[in-house]
Amino acid sequence: MTQYATVDPTTGEVVREFDTMTDEQARDALERAHAAFATWRRAPGKDRTAVIQRVADLHRTHADELANLMTLEMGKPVAQARAEVELAASIYEYYATQGPDLMADEELDIAGAGRAVVRTAPIGALLGVMPWNFPYYQVARFVAPNLLLGNTILLKHAGSCPQQALRLEELIGEAGTPHGVYQNIFASNEQVASLIASDELQGVSLTGSERAGRIIGGLAGQHLKKCVLELGGSDPFIVLPGADLETAVPAAVAGRFGNAGQACTSSKRIIVEQTLWTDFVDQFVAQASQWVGGDPTDESTRLGPMASVAARDDLAAQVEDAVSKGATVHVGAMVPDGSGAYYPATVISDVVPGMRAYHEELFGPVAVLYRVPSVEAAIELANDTPFGLGGAVFTRDEGAAQHVVDRLDVGMVGVNTTIKSAPDMPFGGVKASGIGRELGRFGLDEFANKKLVRLV
Repeated sequence: MTQYATVDPTTGEVVREFDTMTDEQARDALERAHAAFATWRRAPGKDRTAVIQRVADLHRTHADELANLMTLEMGKPVAQARAEVELAASIYEYYATQGPDLMADEELDIAGAGRAVVRTAPIGALLGVMPWNFPYYQVARFVAPNLLLGNTILLKHAGSCPQQALRLEELIGEAGTPHGVYQNIFASNEQVASLIASDELQGVSLTGSERAGRIIGGLAGQHLKKCVLELGGSDPFIVLPGADLETAVPAAVAGRFGNAGQACTSSKRIIVEQTLWTDFVDQFVAQASQWVGGDPTDESTRLGPMASVAARDDLAAQVEDAVSKGATVHVGAMVPDGSGAYYPATVISDVVPGMRAYHEELFGPVAVLYRVPSVEAAIELANDTPFGLGGAVFTRDEGAAQHVVDRLDVGMVGVNTTIKSAPDMPFGGVKASGIGRELGRFGLDEFANKKLVRLV
């Protein structure tokens, strides 16, 4: 199979294959992006924001088509796919409408004579390396603020999303971006490395695995290129005395099993204080059992297949390792018969160090429940991970909630809510979860030249 192919995850059937570009084509794409920067950076701000708004409008106009492509290529239930298209549209719209304020000069209060302002300027051609699990939303997070800035973009999408990648290129072109401003590239890993090494490229953004982050981050550092890395997560969901279980349990279940658990901010580790343990587990398992795998093209389906059989098999191996070493299975944990990449909603507990499921990210519909004796034990367990993306704490005791918030080693934390992405709020983590922030004004600053202008 070629590197870029549509493979139906419900059957494993190869639907369509695409050729990887040649080295010459990769080089030509970079030269076009570099040349386009000279004019795009000088386009009036109102023209760039108008283009970005049209990108948002076109997402909405073609929402059903885009959602169906997502369902075909990565198995996301169509209702969830349509919601993702709308989220992507809202990100483009945010940068289109807020662009003038976000790009305005910042006046500094200086001690010396005269005035000083910080001007937000673009830096040049950028490379985005994007994942399959949120194929429109992840692109929007990178593309929208950088189109606003005046940067130009080469977009290497996941190998399993080629038709979505091509359709995005068409839509962004139809919105009015000049030739070379946004280009899809079906590049190899070697070509990505060559692009990062090129003088014409000024930065790279990756959303992907920790392993990929180490490679891309290493290449960016070697060649002195700015990078943003949004990597894995093993988010804690902490339930403390005073929690409203009628709110906490549905939030934990949806936070774990939405998108078949294939999200970096999924609630992967459910940490419950022991006085709430029995009631929480009973309710959680009962609700998890209602997430039954089904046809992702059916509007009523909540749990579709995973994105690939290989990913499903890796997840099953992680669960089997834990069970063989003493973990308790409450529901699921059996690979179903038949074709496709299906795996059931699974709940396990009694997971301890030495099991793969303790320190590895479980990127699929598997919830791990932990019982702890105290708030301090919950914090210690929550931080006992190489990742630090997001987290949640549920309790009506505001003092206890803020104590946990201040102690968690994460980039984002919700109190009585899980982390849900929004255009105007920064997204990103610490530790092995990555470097930098996306969305909001923080996302705009990552690939910007914050140019000091001193006037005397």
